[in-house]
Parts: sequence; structure tokens; C-alpha cells
Amino acid sequence: MIRSALILLATALSLLIIDLVVPGVNIATFPAALIAAIALGLVNSGVKPVLSLLSLPLNFLTLGGFSLVVNGLCFWLASLLVPGFTASGLVAIILGPVVLSFVNTFSKPLLC
Repeated sequence: MIRSALILLATALSLLIIDLVVPGVNIATFPAALIAAIALGLVNSGVKPVLSLLSLPLNFLTLGGFSLVVNGLCFWLASLLVPGFTASGLVAIILGPVVLSFVNTFSKPLLC
């Protein structure tokens, strides 16, 4: 339970870093970042597997490059669900999840 809360907190902090680094991503407050982290987790666990399965032929043709588009769609969908979290523009929608995974890669070993 505590580990899940720490991962949620790390994801919220990662989203705040993305707000500073990626143009087009705006997070109004820290509570909005926490809610966005929850929404992102729910979208990634519910919608992303379906999108990945449906886009499997495109993913195969692009040698995995279409996964960036699927991640961007999930990031954008989470931004639509949470007030105070916006992702506008193609750069924000594609680059946001890339930076999020990069920051989470370095923050997760600190939690274990």
C-alpha cells in the first residue's frame, strides 16, 4: 500500500517535471498532478491494451514506432479527463509520455 502511494507520488512529481520541460503540457496544481497520475494509471491499464491490440498491424509495420502514438493518445485522453491538466499540440502529446517514462525510469529504483 505504501509502495503504491510512493509510485503515485513519483508519477505526480514526474508530471510536474514534464510541465516544466515539455511545451504544451500544463498542470495547474499539485492535486491536479495527483489526480492526473491516477487517471494516467487507469487509462494505461484499461484503454492502452485495447489500443495496442488494435494497432498491432501498424506497430508491426513501423517496427514499434506506432507505440509512441498509442502512448500519446493515452496521455491526451488522461488530460481530457482531469481538470487542471492539459496537453495541447502534437509535440506535447508525443513528447510528454516519452519524458514521463524517462523520468519514471530513474525515479522507480529510488522507491524500491
